[in-house]
Amino acid sequence: MSRLVIVILAAMALRAETVDFARDVEPIFHKKCFACHGAAQQMNGLRLDDRDAALKGGYSGAAIEAGNAAGSRLIERVTSEKPGFRMPPAGSKLSSAEVASLKAWIDAGAEWPKRALVASGKARRSVWSFAPVRQPKIPDVNEAGWVRNPIDAFVLARLERESIQPSPGASKATLLRRVTLDLTGLPPTPQAIAAFVADTKPDAYERVVDQLLESPHYGERWARQWLDLARYADSDGYEKDLPRPHAWRWRQWVIEALNADMPFDRFTTWQIAGDLLPNATVEQKVATGFHRNTLRNREGGVKLEQTFFEETVDRVNTVSTVWLGLTLGCAQCHDHKYDPLTQKDYYSMYAFFDSVEEHYIDAPLAGELDPYRARHEEYMAKRRALLDEYHVTELMPPWEDKLRLAAKNVGKWTDWDITYDVLFQMSDGGHRYLWIDPAKRDFKQQEILTDYFIDWYHFVVTKERWNELKFKDLKKKLRALKESYPQLSQSPAIYDKPDPGPSYLHVRGDWERRGIEVTPAPPAALANFNPRGRATRLDLARWITSPDNPLTARVAVNRMWQEFFGRGLVRTSEDFGLQGEAPTHPELLDWLAADFVAGGWKIKRMHKAIVMSATYRQRSTARPELSEKDPDNSLLARQSRLRLPAEAVRDSALQAAGLLYAKVGGHSVFPPQPAGVTDLTYRWDTDRWLDSPAPDKYRRGLYIHFQRTSPYPQLMNFDAPDSNVAASRRQRSNTPLQALNLLNDPVFLEAAEALAARVLREGGSDFDSRIGLAFTLALGRAPDDFEKQVMAKTLDAWQGEGSATGRTAWTGVARALLNLDEFLTRE
Repeated sequence: MSRLVIVILAAMALRAETVDFARDVEPIFHKKCFACHGAAQQMNGLRLDDRDAALKGGYSGAAIEAGNAAGSRLIERVTSEKPGFRMPPAGSKLSSAEVASLKAWIDAGAEWPKRALVASGKARRSVWSFAPVRQPKIPDVNEAGWVRNPIDAFVLARLERESIQPSPGASKATLLRRVTLDLTGLPPTPQAIAAFVADTKPDAYERVVDQLLESPHYGERWARQWLDLARYADSDGYEKDLPRPHAWRWRQWVIEALNADMPFDRFTTWQIAGDLLPNATVEQKVATGFHRNTLRNREGGVKLEQTFFEETVDRVNTVSTVWLGLTLGCAQCHDHKYDPLTQKDYYSMYAFFDSVEEHYIDAPLAGELDPYRARHEEYMAKRRALLDEYHVTELMPPWEDKLRLAAKNVGKWTDWDITYDVLFQMSDGGHRYLWIDPAKRDFKQQEILTDYFIDWYHFVVTKERWNELKFKDLKKKLRALKESYPQLSQSPAIYDKPDPGPSYLHVRGDWERRGIEVTPAPPAALANFNPRGRATRLDLARWITSPDNPLTARVAVNRMWQEFFGRGLVRTSEDFGLQGEAPTHPELLDWLAADFVAGGWKIKRMHKAIVMSATYRQRSTARPELSEKDPDNSLLARQSRLRLPAEAVRDSALQAAGLLYAKVGGHSVFPPQPAGVTDLTYRWDTDRWLDSPAPDKYRRGLYIHFQRTSPYPQLMNFDAPDSNVAASRRQRSNTPLQALNLLNDPVFLEAAEALAARVLREGGSDFDSRIGLAFTLALGRAPDDFEKQVMAKTLDAWQGEGSATGRTAWTGVARALLNLDEFLTRE
């Protein structure tokens, strides 16, 4: 029987019986059209899972034309034999009977009951994290004497249901080392240990906690976690991986904001949209440097529009991970496969950042402004004199005129085309500043264009002419002049274009293929969002921390918990969707989230509540009876033993040795690293890594210059993230490279030598007092008798080698201590 006859008979059968949407049509949309990968995108925004969207818009006008199957775009798609046009685009095509069902349904008026939402947003499987946060009742427990605060009640209630007892409390020395490392990222000093152990007052521990929360090193420790989320680095990434000399200024803001206990809702708003606040301050604009941590591709041939698209995509993905804990990036090319996140949701979020422009602002630190003002005019006069002397003043205006002309006549002068192309790639904003009247440019805009002209003028003249002009000498003189005068710190920041255009869905996530127009909005399945007029990033920021959004507070407190216990109550702290793990203690998570908001979004307040709990203060000793019942310690019947983060490993060694330079904030530094590391990357500058002199080379790991294509090896050996995407949690590996790093790296050799010298200098004259000091400095405790015997034998072995001096022998002991698992571990 021919296909045509089958279709006609099927249609006649359907017309003889009223077409039933649920029986005849909905299964086709659900199983064939919508469920197919990319189907909605092939239809240019047509969504067959949503009644209103399908009936209102889509491909070339009305998506489904009721009463006219013969002219239906939908029928044209499902019956086409054209690859890439036929719907569904993958898998088997619709059967003749299914096509007949669609035709009959359309001819009958395309009745679509409002209840039929197939798989749309709120009708999909419910996501636990999308439910409103409710503060649950604190549970009753049998062993109420163990409970120090509500956190313990939730933990103990779960343990009692499992017939498990919590662990005893840790020793005072262990607890002090634990909380000091957790709150400041540094081990306690011998003086702090002695004072705490001797303090018998009931509030001794709380007073220590309060002191640590007020320490300037608190902001450094917690900034590191935030920098992981923000994918912070000191270079662009990609092939050229140029340095970002001003990136540190945003890092400084983060440290200061955390030390000042800035409420998390304000901390959020400033970073997402500080520039849009009324009468925005310098610091509010600096905070938007969060968005400037995207990678930047400066390779030849890269297009401006493509780069802007990719960087905007990165901003959308980062914001959704950091504050919402969602894998929204999965919806860039198609609707999310598991969560109620559509591709339209993705590009509605994209629209918030579609008008962003980058720039640098003056962001002076304390003490910079007065010296700068006093000598700036003198500096400017000398700079102008140099530019005049080397003919830049006369040569640059005609160069600008010709460059603008070439930009309007692409292909007419290829050398000028290249110059304009590279202007975008190798300057920050030069492609925009070129079109500003020179009389209206500010100094920074003019400086960027002038420096570019000096660097790349040889593109449109000959290299010989460039050398004749001695522009290479000019570059050196301008750099030396600038370094000899006080300058203001600069900060990366963003602002919105004054006249943002429309935003579009990008078909299959392709930057060149525009689909339907979209307006700024967060994911529709999450919460109500009703801005006045076109929404802005400020509206987004306020919605993110609004009571209508159930995710942000849960995500934030879960990450805090993760840092104190090694894993979050939701282990997948980057994914609160259906593919993530459910919380082990859902009531505790909601109690923490509700309490965080009710307490004014105060981070220090929440940190104190956690470290004051009996749950946190438990011993970390493994318990054989729980090895099968709770191998991951998810029930929290003990504390967790955690390998120190990469930066803390180095910081602890320098602290024990007395070498650590404890200055807070400032520029990134270049400590010694193995020879040849920099040679593995693009050679844009032979002076890329010049070792910082003392004391800067002894600064904390937080401040080490992070070069994306050749990051500091010690950090990577100990599992620091690569800073290419937001890192919600760090891995903890155990590899031979780590042992080799601690044994052979010049930094750790120097630390061992300095620790030995310190022990000999401060530890008295007898072995017992010296080894006691060495243990206290390295491990935060005194050695037991067995350890003393082992260390005495080690010392004798070193001294028995004839040429070894006392300092060399003690260096061997120090190396042994700095390589112990206990040194690397937070108990």
